[in-house]
Amino acid sequence: MLLRLAYLGLTNTFSLLRLLPTSNRDKDLEILALRHQIAVLQRQLGDTRVRFSPADRALLAALLHRLPRPLLRRLRLLVCPDTILRWHRDLLRRRHARMSRPKRPGRPRTIRSIRVLILRLAKENPSWGYRRIHGELLVLGVKVAASTVWQILTDAGIDPAPERASSTWAQFLRSQADALLACDFLETITLTGTRMYALTVIEHAHRRIHILGATPHPTAAWVTQAARNLVMDLEDAGHRARFLIRDRDSKFPRLFDDILADASIEVVLTGIQMPRMNSIVERWIQSCRRELLDRTLIWNQRHLLHALREYEQFYNNHRPHQGIANARPLQPLPQPISDPAQTSQLDILRRPRLGSILNEYHHVA
Repeated sequence: MLLRLAYLGLTNTFSLLRLLPTSNRDKDLEILALRHQIAVLQRQLGDTRVRFSPADRALLAALLHRLPRPLLRRLRLLVCPDTILRWHRDLLRRRHARMSRPKRPGRPRTIRSIRVLILRLAKENPSWGYRRIHGELLVLGVKVAASTVWQILTDAGIDPAPERASSTWAQFLRSQADALLACDFLETITLTGTRMYALTVIEHAHRRIHILGATPHPTAAWVTQAARNLVMDLEDAGHRARFLIRDRDSKFPRLFDDILADASIEVVLTGIQMPRMNSIVERWIQSCRRELLDRTLIWNQRHLLHALREYEQFYNNHRPHQGIANARPLQPLPQPISDPAQTSQLDILRRPRLGSILNEYHHVA
């Protein structure tokens, strides 16, 4: 554009020099001829708009902006006088913006580690506002302005503290999961037609399953001994449960609840015919049937107990669970493979369980 504007300015300067020796009569005749040519062009163009380059606009605005508006209206122009004046205002505005541009850059951007720390504090402490986060940063020796903390949270789309502090039922139940157990009886039938009952307990937080035993006759003495075994297993594992959810099955004797109460575990009964109140253990029973019992023939009590023990080991140590972010109850997820060479040369070994009913896959050592 600058080169085009310089060329137009130079050509018009030579045109002005050429007009100096010309008489006024010749100039008037040339003006009349030019006005008539412009009228012919306007008549032929009709409603079609004439396109001007930025250099053309700058030159016309520089030549004509000093003329008064009434005189501009009498001139034969391809644009209206208001357009000429608007072009001149645009030139002044762009020049002012260019002259007002700061010579130095603004305040430097907050380093990434501080921004990550601010977002982490906001995520781990939903009730903290930006001023509380700012104070915690000062305690850690990180000096930033409170407005910077507010801006970082706003750019990340994090709501103010009063809106983040409200919790849903899912969040509330997830926070209480460490103290919850659930139990139920799993029923199955052997090849001889014997009905078998297996008592199972699941931990809500880690989805760890406990098979307390299997019997064709769940007597009060057998169920009571299973409760004692459960209490000892929890003590050995260091698990401090406070509540156990069960249904109103008559197979649970009063002594079952008393043994758990002595271990500071309160029994919570579900509603009548409301299995969804104990949905986690019911979901495990469904998985056990689909993945194990529906795919094998149970011969007797010993065979059932062996199959359930194998499934318990598989479930607790290998099978991923979507409810806990695809982790395993007793085994955390390994670090992802970051080396492309290892990914391109995977050597996976299969470990079958129960005659390939269950399959585990591991890297070859």
